[in-house]
Amino acid sequence: MADPASLNTLAALDPVHERTGSVGDMTGPRGRRPRRAFSRANIFLYGTLILVSVYYLLPLWVMVMTSLKGMPEIRMGNIFAPPMEVTFQPWVKAWAEACTGLNCEGLSRGFWNSVRILVPSVIVSIAVASVSGYALARWRFKGSETFFAILLIGAFIPYQVMLYPIVILLRELGLYGSLWGLVLVHTIFGMPINVLLFRNYFAAMPEELFKAARVDGAGFWRIFLQIMLPMSLPIFVVSMIIQVTGIWNDFLFGVVYTRPENYPMTVQLNNIVNSVQGVKEYNVNMAATLLTGLVPLIVYFASGKLFVRGIAAGAVKG
Repeated sequence: MADPASLNTLAALDPVHERTGSVGDMTGPRGRRPRRAFSRANIFLYGTLILVSVYYLLPLWVMVMTSLKGMPEIRMGNIFAPPMEVTFQPWVKAWAEACTGLNCEGLSRGFWNSVRILVPSVIVSIAVASVSGYALARWRFKGSETFFAILLIGAFIPYQVMLYPIVILLRELGLYGSLWGLVLVHTIFGMPINVLLFRNYFAAMPEELFKAARVDGAGFWRIFLQIMLPMSLPIFVVSMIIQVTGIWNDFLFGVVYTRPENYPMTVQLNNIVNSVQGVKEYNVNMAATLLTGLVPLIVYFASGKLFVRGIAAGAVKG
């Protein structure tokens, strides 16, 4: 049996056991007692999250279920029930057969128009914005703060204010109604917010890296390509997601600055859903809506973690 003196000495040497009162048991549990899984706070928290999730997922459930039903089953009225007989014909018709006026090619033409608009707009806007943000963050020049203030103002100007002046500009350039005119518009309107994101991200990087590169004789492009770019994947993903979502989901610019043969996918979707010819096919409309939203959803879910990292890093220092 251990004497009291040795027990006191052991307790003094092991403060964890002193707190838990289990001096003799060297292998017992340590730290705080775990919280109960079904406490009132947890039940309230997870119950609220479940209710909010159901609220937001319910419309998506209705859309998917409706798109997989035939019109006779839809007319029965139970929109929440899964289909008794699954059919993909509404998806096929929405993609290749749905009519918008004289055009009965579905969303396929609009999809490829959107791709041809999206790819150059995203590449050019991100390339220019990254270099501009890098210059504003690390290569201060005369008037840089004024230029940055103008960009900030441009980020908050409503698009509707600029519609008519841009129509005149595109007409004078000979680009009105073309896909390249819409690419130019999306590139310009995407610049302010993207420059702000890149500028804040580069400003948050350790300044010692930049100074060490300058001491070693590196110039503007070498520092940007060899030091800044390899460390900037999260903010590039953030910028890409913002641009892809904004450009792909755009309706206003697409309907104003292009002609019917160049309409993007969102304009084609509007024409299909609001068509007054024939029977209203709700299953086709739902399938067309889901097809239109697939691209930004896939991009976001594929790079969601990098999106959060980039937003958090860009918000550290401004």
